Amino acid sequence: MDGIDREIIRLLKQDARRPNAQIAEAVGLSPSACHRRIKLLEQSGAIRGYTVLVGAAEGGDGLANFLIQVTLDRQTEDYLSRFEHAVREVPGIRECFLMTGGADYWLRVETEGAAGYEEIHGLLSRLPGVARINSSFAMRDALRPRPSRR
Repeated sequence: MDGIDREIIRLLKQDARRPNAQIAEAVGLSPSACHRRIKLLEQSGAIRGYTVLVGAAEGGDGLANFLIQVTLDRQTEDYLSRFEHAVREVPGIRECFLMTGGADYWLRVETEGAAGYEEIHGLLSRLPGVARINSSFAMRDALRPRPSRR
């Protein structure tokens, strides 16, 4: 992966729907060469997929993001493997990272408000090896523009 590939990824992370011609112009490639690079990045796994970020509907609660730290009883390979296998079955978990530091895992959960989170919390507390769960609620994504108030 070179600097052009990293710039393509940076641009796609900002807006994955950006037209190929705009990306090509920004990185100094022809549209066909840029398209080939994007396809190679996808095939190599550097780009694993694309997603849609959904905001709150007008007048509704919409989806809420929770960041959850999970600490296991033990950090043996067996405990880690059992937890990782089980967490894949919990709906609403969008990302799960094995971490260094105080918690063993950080999860990003997307759910319908507090009631949806309560359900996921109950499921997480019953997963193998879970000793402690510490959660935070995301008030806003600071990298996204705030909607205008009418």
